[in-house]
Amino acid sequence: MLGEGIVRGMVVTAKNFLGSFVNRDRLTTIQFPEERLPHIEASRNFPFLVYDGDDWQQGMRCVACQICEKECPPKCIYIEKSTQKKADAAGKPQFYPETFNIDVSVCMSCQICVEVCPFEAIKMDNEFEYSTESRFDFLLWDKKKLSKSNEYYRKIHPTEAALVDARLREERARMEAKMSKSSAIKAGPVP
Repeated sequence: MLGEGIVRGMVVTAKNFLGSFVNRDRLTTIQFPEERLPHIEASRNFPFLVYDGDDWQQGMRCVACQICEKECPPKCIYIEKSTQKKADAAGKPQFYPETFNIDVSVCMSCQICVEVCPFEAIKMDNEFEYSTESRFDFLLWDKKKLSKSNEYYRKIHPTEAALVDARLREERARMEAKMSKSSAIKAGPVP
């Protein structure tokens, strides 16, 4: 019969259309501003900087090694390294980025900066609503706008954050054991 495929296609379409009124799971459209789909953990949009503790300047994990800046394909990351060191969240003196900017109008969300960071300092956000009423909200984000807490990171990527936190705790424990061992050796035997 001529047009049999078209008739079968129309039957499938009608079944899905009418089925969406009966079964809510078959409804594929949502009313966006009022209804929102949950974020998928593996989704990514633009990078952000992770900090530990309450103070974003004190607890910033970034030590301005500039690996992310060198590896970024569109060259949208700009870092100026500080000349002096300051104590990080663990109390260890570290260099820090004097300037850390990301031009999000150029960023292609490739996640290469996240993959090459040896300090787990830069991660991908899943926030996507950045529109504003002002024309003057520029797309060059500084380190204050980029900084988000480790708690926020745990909330949006719980599985990955748990692995990272466990690895960082293990490294800190290893460093503390090494430091206590070296201080015991320097102190010498107790008479």
